[in-house]
Amino acid sequence: MIEMPSSAQARRIRRVALGDLVHRTALKFGERTAVVDGGIRLSYAQLDARSSRFAHHLLGAVGAGQQVGMLCQNSADMVVAFNGIHKAGCVWVPVNIKLDVPEIDYILRHAEVSAVVVDEALAAQPALAAMLDKLGVPLVLSMASGPATTVPRAVTLAQAEAGHGDAMPDIDIDSGQPVLLMYTSGTTGHPKGVVHSHESVMAAVLGNMSGFAYTERDVVSGVLPLFHCAQHTMAATACAAGACMVLERAFVPEQIRASILSEGHTVFVGLPMMYGALLADAAFAPATLRLAIYAMAPIPGPLREQMARRLTPHLMLATGQTEIYPATLTFLPGEHPQLDANYWGTSLVHCETAVMDDEGNLLPPGEVGEIVHRGANVMLGYFKDPQATAAAQRFGWHHTGDLGMWGPEGQMLFLDRKKDMIKTGGENVASVKVEAVVLAHPGVAGAAVLGLPHPRWSEAVCAFVVRKPGADLEEAVLLAHCKARLGSFEVPKLIRFVDVLPATATGKVQKHVLRKQFAELAQTAWVNEAS
Repeated sequence: MIEMPSSAQARRIRRVALGDLVHRTALKFGERTAVVDGGIRLSYAQLDARSSRFAHHLLGAVGAGQQVGMLCQNSADMVVAFNGIHKAGCVWVPVNIKLDVPEIDYILRHAEVSAVVVDEALAAQPALAAMLDKLGVPLVLSMASGPATTVPRAVTLAQAEAGHGDAMPDIDIDSGQPVLLMYTSGTTGHPKGVVHSHESVMAAVLGNMSGFAYTERDVVSGVLPLFHCAQHTMAATACAAGACMVLERAFVPEQIRASILSEGHTVFVGLPMMYGALLADAAFAPATLRLAIYAMAPIPGPLREQMARRLTPHLMLATGQTEIYPATLTFLPGEHPQLDANYWGTSLVHCETAVMDDEGNLLPPGEVGEIVHRGANVMLGYFKDPQATAAAQRFGWHHTGDLGMWGPEGQMLFLDRKKDMIKTGGENVASVKVEAVVLAHPGVAGAAVLGLPHPRWSEAVCAFVVRKPGADLEEAVLLAHCKARLGSFEVPKLIRFVDVLPATATGKVQKHVLRKQFAELAQTAWVNEAS
C-alpha cells in the first residue's frame, strides 16, 4: 500500500474550491464578458476583482466558514456577491424571494446566518425590513441606488468592496467543506436545508461542461432565478468555460426575444411554457442558438418540432434535484424521435443512475422502481436533520422520490413522483402520462393532473387545465381527446379550466396547492355524480 503524507500545503495545491473558478477563468479570458445585466457588462477580470474585494469584506465582518444569507433577484451584483462568499470560504444561503416573510424568516434563522446580502428594493419592503431588523445581523445592500445607506447595520455592496485589494483571499478551503445551503420548497411543513460541498457542486459543473459542450464562445441565458440550483449550476458551468451569461429579472417574452437576437445567445435554458411563449411570435427564428435546454416538465411533440425547426435542432432535456446537483440525466429527443416526452435519457459522466425497489434491490430494464443516483454531486446531507439524511441515502444511493424504469435504447423513462402516482380502482395511473396527453391538445397551454379522494375509486384522476389565449376549448372536446389516447381508467373523471396553475419560482407546478384548493369542489362533484 502506498502511503503519502497529506500536509496543509499539499491539500491547498490539490483543492477543489468553487471560488477558484472565477479567478482561473479571469487568468485565461480576463477581457471576455462574464455577465450582462441590462446596461451593465462585467468582464471576467472585473468579476474576479470585485468578488475578491467582497470576500475580504466578509472575512473581516463575519469570518470564514460562516453562513451568509442572500435575498436577491438576478443581477450582476448577485453574481459578484455569491462568488465573494465562495472565495471567503463562507457558506452561501440563497433564499427564494417569492416566499412569504415568515418562511424567509424561518430559513434565515434555521440556517444560522451571520449576515444577509439583500437587494435594496427588497430591504425597503416594510414586512421584510421589520423581519431583517429583528434578525439583527449585518446587511449588505445589492443593487443599491446610491453610494451609501441609512438602513441600520447595513452597507452597500460598493461600500463593502471599497478599500479592499483585488487579490484572491489567502485562506485554506477544504474541498469537502460546505459551500452552499439551499432550501427545498416545503410542500408539507418547513423546507429542508440541503448542504453541498465545493466538491459536489464542482463535480456537477465539470459533468455539465462535458454534457453541454460549453466553451468560451458561448452566450448563455440567465432567465431562471439564480437562487435555484438549476440556474446557479448553469452560471457556474458558464464561468468554468469562460462563457457569457445574460441575466434577466423576469420572463417577458418580447424582451427575451430581443435579448437573444441582440446578444447572440448560443444556449437557451428555459421552461416549456417559456419556449411556447417565445415561439408565439411567428417571425422569431434566431440564427445563433446551438442548444435549447428545457427542464421541469415534458414538452409536447408539436412544440418540440417547432423548437427544432425555428430555434435549433439540438434540443436537450436536463434533470436534477437540489439534493443531487444538476444535471443528472439528459435526454436528446432529436436522437430518439420514437420515445415520448417523459423520457429522461441517460446519466452525465459524473453521476450513476439506477432503479431500485423498496428492499434496496437494483432492478433490470422494464421493471418499475425508484430512480436513485450516486456520484460526487450528491449532497452532504440535510442541515440539522440526520434522520431525513439517512432516509435519503439508504442502501448507499441517493433516493429521488421519482418512479421510473429503464426503457428502450437504455433511456430512463420517468413515470411519476412516488407521492403523485394516482391509485384509482386498483390501478396505478402516472399523472405525467395523462398530462402529456392533455398538453398534446392544440388548445392547451398548461396542465396539472393529480388524484383527489373518491368514495368509490379511492382516488379519481383530475385534470386542471389552462387554455391557450383565444382557444375555444370545452370540457367535452378535451375529454374525447383523452379517451382516444388513454386507457379507460386513465381518463380524467374531473376536468377544470383555470386561469393559472400555482407554481414555484422556477415554474414547477405546486400540486399540493391544487389539492387544497379543489378538495371540497371534488367532493361536491362526486356527490352530484352519485345522485
